[in-house]
Amino acid sequence: MLLFLLVITGLTSALMAGLFYAYSCSVNPGLGRLSDAAYLAAMQSINRAILNPVFFIGFIGPVCLLPISTWLVFRQDMQPAGWLLLAATITYLIGVFGVTGAGNVPLNNVLDKISLQDDPAALAAHRSRFEQPWNRLNTIRTIAAIATATLVIIACLHFTH
Repeated sequence: MLLFLLVITGLTSALMAGLFYAYSCSVNPGLGRLSDAAYLAAMQSINRAILNPVFFIGFIGPVCLLPISTWLVFRQDMQPAGWLLLAATITYLIGVFGVTGAGNVPLNNVLDKISLQDDPAALAAHRSRFEQPWNRLNTIRTIAAIATATLVIIACLHFTH
């Protein structure tokens, strides 16, 4: 049962790593080629569309599953795996969940209020206040999510030995 929980924990962590990685290497560069109005419209649409149950299962899953997995593994006195999972928990909670909540979500909320009917200079200013900070924060989330998934995978390998 514990191994199944670790696999689900690893899967949800890996799904988030994949999502943020895809943004970093394809979505953001593609959106970066759009005009200011098209970029802002696309990001508004994406930010609205991503708020769905499938995303929330993957995003919130590790918030719940990582601490539970860590506790259960430590409870079985599996030190190396427990420490790896503790590191994964801290990495995800701070580097993914925390960065998203403290950085990306506030930027998304500001973006959501922008009128796409503003003049071109205003749209350019909105974009410059949003795009670079959002992409920087997404890079942090990407690295943290990849690190989290890697730590969970390594913990699973320790668990099976």
